Amino acid sequence: MKRKVDINEGMSLVRRYVRSLSSDDINADADIDTATPLASAANTSASDLHSPMLSVHERRTACRFCLEEFAERHPGHSVEIRIPYAGAVQAILGPKHRRGTPPNVIEMDADTWLQLCTGFVSWDRAVASGKVDASGSRAHLNGLLPLFRF
Repeated sequence: MKRKVDINEGMSLVRRYVRSLSSDDINADADIDTATPLASAANTSASDLHSPMLSVHERRTACRFCLEEFAERHPGHSVEIRIPYAGAVQAILGPKHRRGTPPNVIEMDADTWLQLCTGFVSWDRAVASGKVDASGSRAHLNGLLPLFRF
């Protein structure tokens, strides 16, 4: 899969998103994984030090980056993950979907996707809260997220 979002730009936006979360938004169970190279303080660039609040465009770009990262780490075509106004990818090994509406679809808002990708909310908690619409026998992301830990 060819990336549309530059890796450095995407990680910078994800870091800024994480810093913009209030303590009310953050799952108390979230770990800090300083061993993850992309999430380490050593990889903080000067552009990361600007205001942590993301514009609508930046939030969408961060979502697209996370979608691309997810598809790269979990290649396949059996599940479609949709983030309205940001993007969609097909990922996860299994039966290949070719035409029409895929049988396994996961859809959620941008904030939920970014919180799942960064480990600030668990898959089970997001589903239980009603923020995730998942249909199909393979439409789950247990064990595949988070992509990054801060």
